[in-house]
Amino acid sequence: MEFTHFDTQGNAWMVDVGEKEDTRREAVARGSIFLSPECFDMVARGEMKKGDVLSVARIAGIMGAKKTSELIPLCHILNLTKLTVDFEMKKETNEIQAVCSARVTGKTGVEMEALTGVSTALLTIYDMCKAVDKSMEIGQIYLEKKTGGKSGEYVNPRVQEPVFGEGSEA
Repeated sequence: MEFTHFDTQGNAWMVDVGEKEDTRREAVARGSIFLSPECFDMVARGEMKKGDVLSVARIAGIMGAKKTSELIPLCHILNLTKLTVDFEMKKETNEIQAVCSARVTGKTGVEMEALTGVSTALLTIYDMCKAVDKSMEIGQIYLEKKTGGKSGEYVNPRVQEPVFGEGSEA
């Protein structure tokens, strides 16, 4: 396997994507934060002193995804056409799952943007809840699906159900 982000002398460089064709590319990433039962209930009821945790985390996730090229070395700046961050509350495990969907028409994929969006959203939840629960755990961050580009479609084997449903705008 050849490394794409190093020149022949072993120096890091940003891959030249100038000759690639623009294609529609989408990616969905997911991650979780596990909270204490008390903290989970406070978030669900909107009772955190810092405000509406999930609304703030949604905006933070979108902002984080938009800044991916500033945070991750060698990532290209992308003209994103769509970003969403949504949450699934799982009471049985006191877990909040964050899901970030990213879309672009361009020369390189949006996997890193989706992963950065999820990570930023989860970190924001931690920040807004740490006064109540310092034992929160963030994890299980992964790419669910990506489409477009030379490598085509990828669906993570751990995904049990379709990520983009019929009529979905992800």
